[in-house]
Amino acid sequence: MSDDDKRPQDEAVEKELEGVPEHMLDKDGEGEEGGEGLAEALAALKADLDAARQEVLYAKADTQNVRRRLEKDIQDARAYAATGFARDILSVSDNLARALDALPAEAREDDKLKGFVIGIEATQREIEKVFGQHGVTRIASVGLPLDPNQHQAMLEIPTDAHEPGTVVQEMQAGYMIKDRLLRPAMVGVAKKPD
Repeated sequence: MSDDDKRPQDEAVEKELEGVPEHMLDKDGEGEEGGEGLAEALAALKADLDAARQEVLYAKADTQNVRRRLEKDIQDARAYAATGFARDILSVSDNLARALDALPAEAREDDKLKGFVIGIEATQREIEKVFGQHGVTRIASVGLPLDPNQHQAMLEIPTDAHEPGTVVQEMQAGYMIKDRLLRPAMVGVAKKPD
């Protein structure tokens, strides 16, 4: 290449480098200091890049954790949305059961009351069916050991017929909604007689 060919190229480079501070320009082989500065700058840039990569990885992991937590919250909301309503309807179910228990045997046989009794029994069966469809199940209690996660001991009953700590009486049925306690069973527990 002739000097004439290099001159337009040099002018273009000089034009591009206008405004760049002198200490940042690498003059043709001005010693090792320029090379060391460049190596330090390159090392600093690599460190910044590694830090940025690490931050991106943490951000991705955090985003994934938030997404999983939100998905679980949505699943829980769907599964347990009826909890408050189910808890309120339990009292209606209890009252229907009490009404049936309070009916004397002769009232069940009376032709005038037979339709009424059948209606109450059908209503109770329908409530139990709806509970089943929504994951509401009755807690077993009588004859089982007291489970403080499902039973609420209301009184102790002295008896030799059962092991101490066994549920021998149920005063109010307990219920679960899926795998969560909706209402504990209120029970009487056996104890050794004095």
